[in-house]
Amino acid sequence: MRTLTQADFLALWETGRSLHPLDQGVLAVQAAFPEIEESIADWPLGRRNRALAELRCAVFGSKVRGWTSCRQCREQLEFQLDGRAWAESESPAGKDRIGVGELNYRLPTSRDLAAVAAEQEAPTAARRLLQLCCVPDGAPDRAWSDEEIDAVGECMAAADPLAEILLRFDCPSCGASFDESLDLPTFLWAEMESRAKRMLLAVHTLAAAYGWSEAEILSLSPARREIYLEMVRA
Repeated sequence: MRTLTQADFLALWETGRSLHPLDQGVLAVQAAFPEIEESIADWPLGRRNRALAELRCAVFGSKVRGWTSCRQCREQLEFQLDGRAWAESESPAGKDRIGVGELNYRLPTSRDLAAVAAEQEAPTAARRLLQLCCVPDGAPDRAWSDEEIDAVGECMAAADPLAEILLRFDCPSCGASFDESLDLPTFLWAEMESRAKRMLLAVHTLAAAYGWSEAEILSLSPARREIYLEMVRA
């Protein structure tokens, strides 16, 4: 994996800040793994998430912290995880294709999710996704039942468990238990957005105080830059 400099980090954030989260995820993997020549948009989602987790650990460390709200009482709930569990996970003995009933399917990719992103109804999106993933030639005339959708979904989840990251919460206030999906590209980009804005504020402050260029300020280590900021604010 390529080590991103602070200038690389800002350039990545600037390039992707207006993109859809799916495209942001693909862009981030491309930046971190420039040696990869194949289309990352066509990777199974678990492989993409594994690469994003590796990048996230390299840039922000392995500790992953966040918040959600209880679905019943709206109490704020904190979670803390070790991102290395995702980054170091192995693909299950493995298939990129699964058979369910009389049909075969490949595992969903970022490109597939982009194709169904505009669908307003979840059942419609699910049927469209199965249509896209049905191999070898899709099944344009197939009408999947709810039971078939559930069966295929369970098999896909078993074949690619990192494709969807589900967090389990038990609310201490009302006792409700529920699962929450963590969308890794969106979560990572929110962290990138926060850090990029702090970095730009630091550049602005030090440029105004010392007349240094952005490149000169970004070439400082974070520790040295923080010390200069403390002196400016003193």
